[in-house]
Amino acid sequence: MKSGLAEPDLIVDIKRIPATQSITKTASGFRVGASVPGVEVGASAALKKAWPGVVEATNLIGSDQVQGRCTIVGNLCNASPAADSVPALVAAGAKVAIVGPKGRRTLAVEKVVTGPGKTSLTKGEIIESVTLPKRPAKSGDAYLRLIPRSEMDIAVVSAGVSLTLGPKGVIKAARVALGAVAPTVVLVPDAAKAIIGSKLEPEALAELTAACEAACNPIDDKRGTVEYRTEVAGVLARRAAKIAYERAGGK
Repeated sequence: MKSGLAEPDLIVDIKRIPATQSITKTASGFRVGASVPGVEVGASAALKKAWPGVVEATNLIGSDQVQGRCTIVGNLCNASPAADSVPALVAAGAKVAIVGPKGRRTLAVEKVVTGPGKTSLTKGEIIESVTLPKRPAKSGDAYLRLIPRSEMDIAVVSAGVSLTLGPKGVIKAARVALGAVAPTVVLVPDAAKAIIGSKLEPEALAELTAACEAACNPIDDKRGTVEYRTEVAGVLARRAAKIAYERAGGK
């Protein structure tokens, strides 16, 4: 609205709907209501312990003042390729609960945004909550971004990684997502395959880097060239994988 892209006749504030207002721990994971502000996400010790990468990404949205109002769902539905919380949510395998005139449906986060400023929500639909799955044992996640300034800027490139370790510290499951390198956040299955079965040895990290670079389709603008964004994507994914591995208990 502030940029002049929309002039609605009616604005409805949904932040006082009870179903959207809380963080709930369940047997299957965590449910984060669509109205829960970033500051409350950051204050949840249980959520931060289970999904530190998601919490860190959410707390990068805007300023301290913005954190009192901004939400994960708002960040998602704004549909920016550079949204901070989205790569972390995609890496986590998060899903959203959607409510509309025709009832309810559940959708993976990576299927919500269809392009810059566009979502797959139909007329009358809103997202009620985000669900993060139960964290398996020996798991960790991480989110990293590159910005021109130290704070309060939009990601030039970002990466989210979530992984789970098996016996002897070998990675048995992983998800890797990149932001700001394509029209939407990109889930990179080949990058996950590159590190599954490894302990993040140099060879596995090199394959991860190559897979991330191959998945990039960025724009070329004043904030970063295609070549620069492509190279940085691999670097951030590599670093995020190392942090996630350490958080999972790997050595």
